[in-house]
Formats: sequence, structure tokens, C-alpha cells
Amino acid sequence: MARTRGSKSGASAPKVGKKRVAFAVHAPHAREVAVAGTFNDWDPSTRPLKGEANGNWKVSFYLAPGKYEYRFIVDGIWTDDPSCIARCANQYGGENCILVVE
Repeated sequence: MARTRGSKSGASAPKVGKKRVAFAVHAPHAREVAVAGTFNDWDPSTRPLKGEANGNWKVSFYLAPGKYEYRFIVDGIWTDDPSCIARCANQYGGENCILVVE
């Protein structure tokens, strides 16, 4: 699941005009989880998700307003975000998840 949060007053975001976006997925048996999308040139190695004891994996990015496509990579397998209902076809015959940052 990708969620956006606006900046709190008085708090400074690393980049002006960008919003913190949290990516999270429940994958209790995974050994490694990453997210790749149009915001990081589809490179899953840029910032892997951190696993928690309850099986949830999380990471945050600061993104400018816009429309982004993404997918999770769980133990090397490209995977849909189960909580994302907005999708579009990709060139590999599957679907990418869509995130809109306002």
C-alpha cells in the first residue's frame, strides 16, 4: 500500500514541494522486499523495504506531485500491491499499480 502524507507545519521535508509516501506490504515469509517504479527508474536496489517482526515491510520516499507506476519485488518476484485498486497494463503482459501524489 502506498500512502501520502503532507508536511506538518514547522516540519521541513527534504525536498520542497514533495510529499512523504509510505510503501508497505505484508509478506511474512519474505527474505527481501523492494519497490520499483517510475519514481526510481524501476530500480529495486535504490531503497529496499525494512522488515518488521509482524511480517510487514515498509519504506518511505519523498515524491513530487504526479502520477507514478510501481510494483513490489518480493524475493526476486515482481508482485502487485494487493491494496492498490488502480492499475494499468504494462509491456510485459501484466499490470502496474498506480499511485497519484497530490
